[in-house]
Amino acid sequence: MKLVQLDIERLEPSSSHKSSYVLLLREIGGERKLPIVIGPCNAGSIAIYLESSQNPERPLTHDIIKSITNNFNITISRVLIHTLREGVFHASFFCFMDGDEELEIDVRTSDAIAIAIRMGCPIFTYNDILQEAGIILSDDYTISYQDDNLEDQESRIDILGTLSLGELKKEMKEAIDSEDYERASEIRDEINRRKDK
Repeated sequence: MKLVQLDIERLEPSSSHKSSYVLLLREIGGERKLPIVIGPCNAGSIAIYLESSQNPERPLTHDIIKSITNNFNITISRVLIHTLREGVFHASFFCFMDGDEELEIDVRTSDAIAIAIRMGCPIFTYNDILQEAGIILSDDYTISYQDDNLEDQESRIDILGTLSLGELKKEMKEAIDSEDYERASEIRDEINRRKDK
């Protein structure tokens, strides 16, 4: 399967889930973006590293992992987002020690990315995953945050089941244009559910 390299475009608060964040990864050499919803702890760990040239006063978990790998000559060569199952991304990082055989270690996607940015290693996904979950943003999008209420979010998901495929595609375009990645993901999942039936 073809691998596609990704880079971090930005991290921002979720427009639909309180205390969650959207990590937007961009395809290097392409237009597709991969939105990943992450929790506040890992969002904070990623944001500290992206927004500050200084290390935190006390090391965070991902900083400790970096210290361990450096002190024991362990090299983390890459991160791979390898699976998308029921709307959840699964990842691994690959490492080796002093020329030994490379090991694959299962890890949450947000942890893998927090480690990758500290270690300076590349992030990859399969083209199939980017094809399924990726979005393309138009040049004239504007940021629009709505409905921070989880109950409203759940009722919006229920409504998707009543829409036609054409209406879903129209809703998807509007969600992407307004940069509402969670909404776009929900619509994408509904379209994929119908394809699977």
